[in-house]
Amino acid sequence: MIRPFENYDIDAIQKMNREEGWDNLVVRHAQTLKSWQNSVAFVMEEKGEVIGCVRALTDGSVSLYICELIVRKDKRGRGCARQLLEHVHEQYPTTRMELLATSGSRSYYEPWFRPFYGFRRTYHEDLRREWDGTQAEE
Repeated sequence: MIRPFENYDIDAIQKMNREEGWDNLVVRHAQTLKSWQNSVAFVMEEKGEVIGCVRALTDGSVSLYICELIVRKDKRGRGCARQLLEHVHEQYPTTRMELLATSGSRSYYEPWFRPFYGFRRTYHEDLRREWDGTQAEE
């Protein structure tokens, strides 16, 4: 069963984050909970236990960005992630769905998504070059 995220789901989500090695989300617990509260978020339950989840951001019309998608390791290979992605996309059918993949998860998404390229940085990371205002905007 897929249902909307509730605050009490965060413990199960954090357990999956920890098992996946997503320690930044675990350490920043209050921020992680706030992110789930302020997003389009769903969990998948089986026998009353959270076995997967998806968190997304959207403008509701054009873009649907998948922030996190995780399925408990012992429940993988059964189509749970695909069901979660389809469920969230059904809520916003006019949007294009975008997500980032690691080198380890890339092959999983290739059959259903076309690749695109982007960049990521967190607030405290230094820029590789200073912006001096002379670069052309792209």
